[in-house]
Amino acid sequence: MYKTLKHTFTFLFSLILFSCNNNPNNNFELKQGDLLFQNTGTDEIDNAIKDVTATSLSKNYSHIGIAMKDEGKWFVIEAIPKEGICKTPLLKFLNRNKNKHNKSQTTVARLDSIYQPYISKAIAYGIERLNTPYDAIFLWDDNSYYCSELVYKMFSSQNLLKNDIPFLTHPMTFNDKTGKPMQSWVNYYKTRNQPIPEGIEGTNPNLMASSPHIKFIHDYENE
Repeated sequence: MYKTLKHTFTFLFSLILFSCNNNPNNNFELKQGDLLFQNTGTDEIDNAIKDVTATSLSKNYSHIGIAMKDEGKWFVIEAIPKEGICKTPLLKFLNRNKNKHNKSQTTVARLDSIYQPYISKAIAYGIERLNTPYDAIFLWDDNSYYCSELVYKMFSSQNLLKNDIPFLTHPMTFNDKTGKPMQSWVNYYKTRNQPIPEGIEGTNPNLMASSPHIKFIHDYENE
């Protein structure tokens, strides 16, 4: 019986060790150019963003940034309201919005190997535009940027053909399922004295998260 118990414990220990060694969370290491998708909360505009940008593959993201390492420390290049384009310390980024279990609502995706050679220039593009204003109107221009516009243009600026860019654009909508503008967006643009840019070309975090050229590799909520 002793031998049987010994073999059982040895087997269970080996199984646990195998599971730990094959847990992607234990082996995860952030890499230059990784995409950090974030659920920034449940306030009116965060929910409005998710409501009008959800795809069949992605529904919960309202923000995106890109990871970079500088002098041994990790940062996230991102475009956010009030601050514009900035280089945010990774910990500050992860602590921005957490769930009820105090876990960061952030998921990491990595571009396919074919796009890895473009990352250094993509990051340089973002660095050159630090302190550029945030685009609160979500227009497709180069005077200001919203989060996914910045990430898209970090790659589209490298003379890639449109079909070779790892992300898509499409006509934006601010309408609900009935085809009428959502009241939250009506209020949002009214306070800014701007028309709703319905149908204007653009992108968003959920559309980017649906790209076939990325692979999700880590979820900070599951750590």
